[in-house]
Amino acid sequence: MNRTRITAAALGTAALVTVGQLGLAGTASAAGDATQRSASADKPRSAAPSATRSSGCPIDIVYTSRFYIGSGGWVTGNGLYFGIKNKSSKKFGKVKFTVTNVKNIRFGRATAKGGKITHKTSKSVTVYTKTLKGKAKLGVQVRTRLLNKNSYKVKFQVRGNGWNCAVNQGTWGN
Repeated sequence: MNRTRITAAALGTAALVTVGQLGLAGTASAAGDATQRSASADKPRSAAPSATRSSGCPIDIVYTSRFYIGSGGWVTGNGLYFGIKNKSSKKFGKVKFTVTNVKNIRFGRATAKGGKITHKTSKSVTVYTKTLKGKAKLGVQVRTRLLNKNSYKVKFQVRGNGWNCAVNQGTWGN
C-alpha cells in the first residue's frame, strides 16, 4: 500500500514536470514563430511590421497588433487602426499619413483619429492634420477585409514639414 502511494506521487510529480516543460516549449515556439498564422476565424491574428525607418525620425508607426477575422474575411470590431505618434515635443505642420494596399487587403468605412480623411478608396486611405503637436497621434480606424487570410500587406507613407523622415515608412502584414 505504501509503495502504491509513493509510485502515484512520483508519477504525479513527473506528469506536472512534463506538463510544465510542454507549456514552456509551447510558449517558446509561439514566441519564436510569431509570423505563423492559423486560418481559423476564432483565433486572434497579429502581423509583424517590416518597417524601414530613417534614423532620427521623431515619429513611430502604430497599428493594431491583434485582431479577429469574421465571416467573409472582414476584421471584426471596428476594423484595423493605423497611425503615427509624435515622439518629440516639437510641432510639425501639414502632416499626411497614407495607408496603401500592397496585397490582398480592401478598405471599407474609415474614421480619422486626430485629423481628417482627405482621400479614401478601397485600396488606400489618407488622413491629414494641419499641425501635429508634441506627443500627439494621427491615425485612421478602417474597416478592413482580408482577401487572403494568410497573405496580406499594406505600406505606410508619411509627409510633413519640419522633420527629417523618409516618405516610405515600411510595410505591415503577413
